[in-house]
Amino acid sequence: MSNVHSAAAGTGDLVTGAVAHISTLIREGELKPGDRLPSEAALSQELRVSRTVVREALRSLAALRLIDLGAGKRPTVAVLDDTSMALTFRHGLFTDQIDIRQLLDARRTIEARTATLAALLRTDREAAEILGHARAMQDAVDRPALVMEHDLALHLAIARASRNPVFALIIGAIEGVVVETWPIGWKSRASDNERAAMNRLHLDLAEAIAESDPKAATELMNRHFDESLKALAAAGLL
Repeated sequence: MSNVHSAAAGTGDLVTGAVAHISTLIREGELKPGDRLPSEAALSQELRVSRTVVREALRSLAALRLIDLGAGKRPTVAVLDDTSMALTFRHGLFTDQIDIRQLLDARRTIEARTATLAALLRTDREAAEILGHARAMQDAVDRPALVMEHDLALHLAIARASRNPVFALIIGAIEGVVVETWPIGWKSRASDNERAAMNRLHLDLAEAIAESDPKAATELMNRHFDESLKALAAAGLL
């Protein structure tokens, strides 16, 4: 049994070493998204390990969304996305290492900033996109799933308009948790008038961004989170 464990540990060390080597190769080679890495055979020869070890290392990097793997194709450097960060947040929640209030507090802090920056830096096209989602929320007040879809898209569009991709990654990652809590907060609002007011608040926010008013945009984003936290507290989630 000890020999089996030693062999497994040895393989694990080789895979870890291969992951580190490939990561260094990407960095030192100044590879960009879409650039191809060496083939499995070339990496195997360079690292002096089996192709199985290389394959496991590539799978580990793909799971972290650092590279893309395609059948019969050489691996390429991946475009950043929020998948691995979203898994970390969900894992933290499910294992009680973080709670929903802490996550929403972090989101609130970030989104107050994205609202400010979006009002200052957004393009006309981005302003139209943000307004479009806000108006769609109002039109779909009797279809909660559609309201949620446009709500999430609106916040992500604001984050992207901030011109800081780090903010967009974090907001996108938190969406996976918001999808689970959003319907609860929606139902906890006591009347259609309260739900309509929530949608109206999003429209006011979108209009402030479109009007390039960072102070109003920030205040409205903070008010939005005040109302959302009240709704979640009323539902017993906080």
